[in-house]
Amino acid sequence: MTARTLFLAGVTAAVAIAFADSSIVVLALPDLYGRFDTSIEGVAWVITSYNLVLAVTALALVFVVHRVRAGLLLAAGALVFLGASIACALSNSIGFLVAARSVQGLGGALLLAGSLPVLGALAGSTAQGVAVWTTAGTLGAALGPALGGVLTQVFDWRAIFVFQAPLAGLALLGAVGARVPAMLEEGWTSRLGRTMPANAGLALVSGALVGALFLGVILVIDVFGLTPLQGAAVVSAIPISTLLARPIASSLPVPIAVASGAGLLAGGLVGLAFLPSSALGYTIASFGLCGFGLGLSVPGLTHAVLGTGTGIGREGTLTVGVRHLGLVLALAIVAPLLTGDLFAAEDVARLNGTAVVIDGRIRATTKVPLALDIRDSIDAAPRGEIPDLAAVFDQHGARDDPAVRAVQDDLMAAVEAAVTRAFRSSFLFCALLALLALVPVLAFRRRLLP
Repeated sequence: MTARTLFLAGVTAAVAIAFADSSIVVLALPDLYGRFDTSIEGVAWVITSYNLVLAVTALALVFVVHRVRAGLLLAAGALVFLGASIACALSNSIGFLVAARSVQGLGGALLLAGSLPVLGALAGSTAQGVAVWTTAGTLGAALGPALGGVLTQVFDWRAIFVFQAPLAGLALLGAVGARVPAMLEEGWTSRLGRTMPANAGLALVSGALVGALFLGVILVIDVFGLTPLQGAAVVSAIPISTLLARPIASSLPVPIAVASGAGLLAGGLVGLAFLPSSALGYTIASFGLCGFGLGLSVPGLTHAVLGTGTGIGREGTLTVGVRHLGLVLALAIVAPLLTGDLFAAEDVARLNGTAVVIDGRIRATTKVPLALDIRDSIDAAPRGEIPDLAAVFDQHGARDDPAVRAVQDDLMAAVEAAVTRAFRSSFLFCALLALLALVPVLAFRRRLLP
């Protein structure tokens, strides 16, 4: 392997991990919640802080990125990202972790802003650099949750950030080793209007991906009770189907590929909205649709923005900012929507659970104290969380009494069904964002053509 190839691979991996970081810690959230004894809102900021800082920084860089050498920008971003990754791994409080993630978002924005011209220089042409950057970004975003889940299960949540540090170091080597020619930025403002529909589509698709990469992952872990490794296996349907979609996307006209992808993404999210409780086959199929839609839509939209090679530094940076801004805005809407629905689901689950216990074929001397203990367990659980009722049933003989165990199974099924339905509005909102992406795509479809 030549040094040039090694530098290219290093920068590509760093781009992929910077995009993956938008969702890589999702499967680790339960571990973080227990480790730092914090609230749901607290662990949510571990995700939001990275994406928010990255979006704001990237949008600010649009105005200055053409005045800075791409290699220097990439090197600075890699250094900041590397240091912040180590700080995240060493965090001993939720506040410190959120702060370190914010710095990591700053490094991610600098890294992504400088990476596109560097990849063009290393790959031999701007067009090849755009292709590598687009593929790395798409697969990185799709792979994030599964990769984070595997690292969390096999090692620890800190391994997520330990894994990222050497990749940032490779990007730093690529920045030093690449010789990047001056980028032609003339005519960028005239192209801005032409690329707005594609950027709007990217923002909406990124917002829709909150449903698959965040809501879907939380559902299979916190509601269905899968381990991070099991969750990673289920969520791996997203990157696998994304990869399978790439050859098809390249053979279709861009407007058709993008419109089909947005439609499939919406269909997958609707499927997740109407999950028949923990039906894993159905869940995997829905994730697969989302991934296939991602693989069809994002590359076409990205190439529509970056395809000409004119003003590539500013266009790439704007695209990064727009994608993450769409994600942050969707999170800002989905989080309170889901929280409110979970609160309502808790009341429904309590009523359904009461009915299950009352109708259960168990002795009255067991039924009454069991119902009271279940009530106390539900009341003691934090709002919006599923209480752990297994211990309660074990205290009342579930291990030895088939009748009590049957009531336990029926009760957990009723609770799971109620909480699963609580995700419906949030999934449907994300599906609506995917459908809204069709508006700029279809209205300005000629602008998506090369």
